[in-house]
Amino acid sequence: MTVHLAEPGVLAGPKVVALGGGHGLAASLSALRRMAGRLTAVVTVADDGGSSGRLRRELGVLPPGDLRMALAALCGDDEWGRTWARVLQHRFDSGGELHNHASGNLLIVALWDLLGGHVEGLDWVARLLGAQGRVLPMALVPMNIEALVGSSRRSPAGAREIRTVSGQHAVATVDGDVVAVSLSPPDPPACPEVIDAIGEADWVVMGPGSWFSSVIPHLLVPQLREALVTTSALRAVTLNLSPEGGETTNFTPEMHLEVLGAYAPELRIDVVIADSGSVPDEPLLRRVANEMGAELVVTDVAARDGSARHDSQLLGWAFARTLGRGRIGPWR
Repeated sequence: MTVHLAEPGVLAGPKVVALGGGHGLAASLSALRRMAGRLTAVVTVADDGGSSGRLRRELGVLPPGDLRMALAALCGDDEWGRTWARVLQHRFDSGGELHNHASGNLLIVALWDLLGGHVEGLDWVARLLGAQGRVLPMALVPMNIEALVGSSRRSPAGAREIRTVSGQHAVATVDGDVVAVSLSPPDPPACPEVIDAIGEADWVVMGPGSWFSSVIPHLLVPQLREALVTTSALRAVTLNLSPEGGETTNFTPEMHLEVLGAYAPELRIDVVIADSGSVPDEPLLRRVANEMGAELVVTDVAARDGSARHDSQLLGWAFARTLGRGRIGPWR
């Protein structure tokens, strides 16, 4: 299906579901909240490091860190929103048992404890912040990511050692080539509200982000993968600006798409968004995208400070042209 860049219009923004985790999802949400009529973030729940890992181990809760980052990204640009985003992201650094805990993590976990429900607690935090969208966990139980990793060094006979690496942090920073990833438990219960949101969406957006530890895990939850395959929504993939040290070292842009296809060969992609400065072989990337049914959109979406991150305003305009019929709201 060909998706044409739209002209500016006056129609209400589309219903968008964005999937991912960490900084990549936050970048998407910061851009999407300006043009989506209804925005839902679906967040991985496999984090096992830092404050999230401590709360997960001590209290048996979902790791709240990526959920917190998504909520902060949905805060408005007025004084209220900026202040609450800073509160959520604030980390205690005075030593003691609170050292390095993010205050937003503690707020989220407190509401879960008081209300007894993950979705209800996150909705209350969103109401407090005035968040311009909803944040949901992709599954209702904490999960572990396991990866098969090929050693970067070969034996004298030319063979590579294959080892198993467990944990999101370990996978994201692994030394070697990730060959495959899986979840434990292998059949986690998807969040029902996520399935509903995908079924009602006009667009589903995947990426950017850590490919094996934040993007691919959504395709490893059976109910979630089925919803992504069967939804009538159009599907967009935003590619990373560069390979990430560790899990995607030496990856080309088209390799990211090929990995998606390997984990969900029945998943149709309609649009692939790539930064114009991050595509060394545009004809090859266009061919791979076309083979998946997608139109390739190459445009400027990178921050201009030299960092490997997306610029929220540029990405917002790219989303507006491809997803939102050219309609984009002011920063607010």
